[in-house]
Amino acid sequence: MLRIGLTGGMGAGKSTVARILAELGAVIVDSDVIAREVVEPGTEGLTALAAAFGPDILAADGSLDRPALAAKAFGNDDARATLNSIVHPLVGKR
Repeated sequence: MLRIGLTGGMGAGKSTVARILAELGAVIVDSDVIAREVVEPGTEGLTALAAAFGPDILAADGSLDRPALAAKAFGNDDARATLNSIVHPLVGKR
């Protein structure tokens, strides 16, 4: 089985290439999609993020308030490392 990894900055064409590969029969594993899934309401990931960063990262409906999390998580290296230590293993597990 051939495995291909697509990387690049915004606007580099990753989504276009992934779409073309899917049209040709490839199975696409999109880590961005998975990263969103593992922090949906009711998940272990969202519970862990709220415990680490506080309940104010949750929106009124219980979902993740991404801007609120970003304000806390991307302010310093330790906070970003905490975020990554929660989300990355869950993405890998999925």
